[in-house]
Order: sequence, then C-alpha cells, then structure tokens
Amino acid sequence: MLIRSSQAQNYAKLGRVDLAKSVDNSSLGSECVVVTPHNGRPCIISNNDGCVIARSNEAKALGIAMGAPWHLHKAAFAKQGVVVRSSNYTLYGDLSARVMTILRGFAPDVEVYSIDEAFLDLAGFDDRLHSHALDMRRTVLQWTGIPVSVGIAPTKTLAKAANRTAKKQKGGDGVCILMTGPEQKAALSALALTDLWGVAGRLATRLEKLSITTPLQLRDADPQLVRQHLGVLGERLVLELRGIPCQRLVLSQAANKSIVASRSFGRPVTEKFELEQAVSAFTERAAEKLRRQGLAASVLQVFVTTNPFKPQERQYAASRTVTLPVASADSTVLLRAARVALTSVWRDGYRYKKAGVMLLDLVPAAMVQGDLWTPADTPARQQLMEAVDVINRRYGRRSVSFAASGVKLGWMLRSEQRSSRFTTDWSELLQV
Repeated sequence: MLIRSSQAQNYAKLGRVDLAKSVDNSSLGSECVVVTPHNGRPCIISNNDGCVIARSNEAKALGIAMGAPWHLHKAAFAKQGVVVRSSNYTLYGDLSARVMTILRGFAPDVEVYSIDEAFLDLAGFDDRLHSHALDMRRTVLQWTGIPVSVGIAPTKTLAKAANRTAKKQKGGDGVCILMTGPEQKAALSALALTDLWGVAGRLATRLEKLSITTPLQLRDADPQLVRQHLGVLGERLVLELRGIPCQRLVLSQAANKSIVASRSFGRPVTEKFELEQAVSAFTERAAEKLRRQGLAASVLQVFVTTNPFKPQERQYAASRTVTLPVASADSTVLLRAARVALTSVWRDGYRYKKAGVMLLDLVPAAMVQGDLWTPADTPARQQLMEAVDVINRRYGRRSVSFAASGVKLGWMLRSEQRSSRFTTDWSELLQV
C-alpha cells in the first residue's frame, strides 16, 4: 500500500491488499497490490528515523537497500532527490481499515490477511469479473487516494501470481485475470520462482536441488515427490498452481495466544523512572488489545535490552515473568505486575534501547473465576476499563492514560519526517 505524504505530494510503499473469490465451492483468489505514482521521485520510509523499511520502485532503481541506515546516506539521498518519511503507523492502520471496509461492500465474505492484504469471495461475478475489479479499484482510489491492482484466479497462489502480473504490466488497467490454462501458463512463464507466494530463498534452493527452477516446472512436478521433500505445504503449492484450491477463506480470526507491545526507543534510556514510564505505556497498550478481544492474561513478561549494534557499549538483556493469582484484563492489575517485573530486571549503568511487555496464557475474560483470596475483575472495574477504551478510540490514543506512563514521552520513536495523521488527529487535518 502506498501512503501519500503531506508535504511532497508523493507516495511511499507500505504493502499490499489481496482479494479472493470462489466459484462452485472452489476458492478463487484475487489480490490488490498498490502501484506507485511518485511523479518520478524516489521515496522511502524509515522506522525510528533509522533503517529503511519501505521503498518505492524509483528508490529501488537507485540501489537503496532494505534496512539501509538512511541517516548515513542523508547527503546522498538529498542529492538524488529522495523523499524520506518516518513511519506513521496510526495513519497506516486507519487507511487499512478504510480500504477493508470498502472491499466488504464488493463481496459477501472477506478474509483480512494482514494490514494490507485481504482475500474476497467473488462468487457469482463470472461474467463481470473485470468490470467489478475495475469498479473496486476506482472506488478505493476515489475514497482513500490509494491506487491498487487486482489479480483474479482459481486459487490464492495463482491470484498472487495474477496480481504480480497486473503490477508489472505497463500501460495496463491494473487488473489481471487468470482463469484459463493458457492465461496461467503465460503468466507463470514470465515470473521467477521466488515471485511465487511462499517461495523464499531457502525454499527455492531446496526446489533447485529437485531440478525445479521455474514456476511452470513446479506446477508440472510430481506432487508426491514434492511432498516427500518439502512436506504437505509443498504439495499444496503444486496443486494450487494447477488451479486446485487447497486454501479456503479464513473468515474468523483465532484468538491470540499472546499479545506483545514493544518499541525501540528514540534515544537511549538510562534512568529507571523513564524506563518505568515506557513499560507502563506498553502495558496499557497490551491491556487495550487484550480487552478488545475479550481476553484476560494469566502471565505477564517484561523484557529489556541494550543496543546490540553498538558493541562498544556495555551490553545487557533480561526478562522477568510474573504469574498473576487470577487472570485479569484490568490495566491497574497488569501495571502493578509490570512494575514488579521491571524492578527485578533493572540494572544501573546501561543504555537501554528497547523494552516490551508480553501477555501470556490468555483465556476468555468471561470465564475467569476468582479464588479465595483474589477476586476476578469486578463489573465496576470492567466498566471503568471499557470507558477508558471508548474515550481513547473516540478522541485518540492516550487521551486518557495512567500517571505511571508519564506525560512527556522523551523515549518515543523518532519521527521527524512523519507525514500528518490527517484521518485520526483533529490538529493535523489537511489544510487547503
């Protein structure tokens, strides 16, 4: 997905949106991947104003590598006209939700695969697949400003290949449909083995040992032979390339087994009170995610670490796990446990680069029972937590927060190049 920046009027790559359909009880996938109209200008996104985490095609053409420390290449980037933007996860999440909402208006069943990917069931659109896909593209672009490309095929794996084909087509309409054998053969013959969904470098190496070096060779391989060497997932990949669906839409998300809230700091943290504030803020965030899913945590873990990329500094990493007497989703209970855990791992004289909180042994909150000495979360506490969550959703994160997490968050991620959060912050609305 490409996010438009406020100042440079450009886009920076964030990810991809997938769509899917099924016909006659067979899964038919379609995928949307954003194409970048940068007005010819290279654009990158950095995390914590440090490493490059996303690049436009123009930036890739300049040889800018993923993970490159952009601050070391600042002068060169400026000379080449590279537009640099800090990560803006609040904006990304909101735009992703808007895109998914739009897609739900075009199909009865939607599988949200990730922040920028979704599979849709388009059963019944056989004679209108192309026009329906074009309508989706126009609507998403008009309502969000995000351009997408669409690939349609009988299986999810082929849909990914169709989308990649649509993305590479110059002068095309952003839609590629691979419903027939000749269409699929032509598309697969133009792709590399690692262009296929799920085929990374290591798997490609294993396939090469079987004399399989192209997508067409993989499609025509003996499924049993592939299964013998690569397991059932390899066999499913072969069958999906042949148009035989092996992956259905996942319409309901399984409950999380753990929840993590963690961030690298914008600068080294050396004071205990500041690390306590950061861990408290992470605990609040994790508790909010916990309640959103109707869960309660039985175990809390706090971890801290210094910067391993600065070996000249003293290195330290540690974690501490606290088991709660009774599972809870109350932020105050979790904050107390986090404070106990942090006290045991804190060591003076270190420059901490990252910390985080992990909630484990999650159970449905409605099924939690107290014991003789410790009650479960009371209805009054549950209503209080719900009120806090509602306020923060309506007026923005940390509109209401606990004093333990502080007010001036000097440890926050650096984001000096961040574009405005036009859709989630009243103070950052676009001015015309």
